[in-house]
Amino acid sequence: MDELFEIELKVRDYECDMQGVVNNANYQHYLEHARHEYLQKIGLDFATLTNQGIILVVKRIEMDYHIPLKSGDTFNVSCSTERISPLRFGFNQSIRSIKDNKLILSAKVIGTCINRDGRPFLPPVIDRAF
Repeated sequence: MDELFEIELKVRDYECDMQGVVNNANYQHYLEHARHEYLQKIGLDFATLTNQGIILVVKRIEMDYHIPLKSGDTFNVSCSTERISPLRFGFNQSIRSIKDNKLILSAKVIGTCINRDGRPFLPPVIDRAF
């Protein structure tokens, strides 16, 4: 993917912890939502793929937290893709504040496909996407 895919989101109160910042687990939700939106944009639907026996799974996530988000903050979640190996693909993602474009979080998510028997494979529809 040559271009950067991006969505805009806003922090909701219930995503914050007792310190008043977004709980670390919620950042994974933001990243996943952006990946799903990207896949839909290129014509790949999770439910359809699963019904076809193409199960997309995350193998590894690396996240670096830089600055916390707080309730009401608006932010962009971006992703670009790369091919890691014959069976693995990656999403390079970041979260940036809309107010000042500061980097909130950077992440690398590595995924693959498995069939209904749990064996890794990469069908042509996914191969073309990466």
